[in-house]
Amino acid sequence: MLIKIGRPNDVKSSEITPQSVFMDRRRFMMAAAAGVGLASVSLPGGAPAAKFEGVVKGPFGTDEEQTPFEDVTRYNNFYELGTGKGDPARNAAGLKTRPWSIAVGGQVAKPGTYDFDDLVKPHMLEERVYRLRCVEAWSMVVPWVGFPLGDVIKRLEPTSKARYVAFQTLHDPEQMPGQRRAVIEWPYVEGLRLDEAMHPLAILAVGMYGEMMPNQNGAPIRLVVPWKYGFKSIKSIVRMDLVEHMPPTAWNKQAPREYGFYSNVNPTVDHPRWSQRTERRIGEFLRRETLMFNGYAEEVASLYAGMDLAKNY
Repeated sequence: MLIKIGRPNDVKSSEITPQSVFMDRRRFMMAAAAGVGLASVSLPGGAPAAKFEGVVKGPFGTDEEQTPFEDVTRYNNFYELGTGKGDPARNAAGLKTRPWSIAVGGQVAKPGTYDFDDLVKPHMLEERVYRLRCVEAWSMVVPWVGFPLGDVIKRLEPTSKARYVAFQTLHDPEQMPGQRRAVIEWPYVEGLRLDEAMHPLAILAVGMYGEMMPNQNGAPIRLVVPWKYGFKSIKSIVRMDLVEHMPPTAWNKQAPREYGFYSNVNPTVDHPRWSQRTERRIGEFLRRETLMFNGYAEEVASLYAGMDLAKNY
């Protein structure tokens, strides 16, 4: 796995896609036409950003200090846009997020291809401030805008055979230059157990910091599972299947010794190449102790009662 650890300010400012670019007028107009409750606000340079209206405060949020927007959008993992922490921001402008649809299949009564706006309704949106812990031992706190994944699954009417949910990212090397290299097996795929997906902490996010999701952070729709390592939160989702058997996942296929299916934050289980016991919050100098389940043990520990969490890593 090719991962470069660095500081957010290691990325040259000249190589970063400015907020006024990835929130440009064309994207704003398409989003407004999609009817997801947006309003225009001016950014430096006169370009409008897409601000959500009427978003309510969701449950489970942390009151920890939020990581600055600039750091979250300039220092992240999105291998479809490049393996370096600054690559996603540099390469994000070519990703077209409208029109967008998600194909749904498998063990559901209502399979089909759903337009983004059939899944996302303005009245559904909540802001949830979640910690995000990355397997490379860095973390951040982000105010996501989204809605419970479980609500979507219920609308699809799972059959009695549904046990897992499998996800797939867009595969388009023309838009996603990182996919032109065989860093991992494309397309990127992920999965959750059905009860994990139905847990109210798991959300589908369409924005953050009150605005539309930036391309480099997984636009237009991504998964956020805050008690798991960040790579489980698959970005730019185009397919979701409810299946009977455990689905393959991208990093587990690539390096099964390092990345298990569950990928719960567990500081007592070291990654083969580094310790998970401490982490560095972006923007902070000192390291902090990593919390079990990323601090969400009270909410999710019951999902894994009786399981060996070192074996089921």
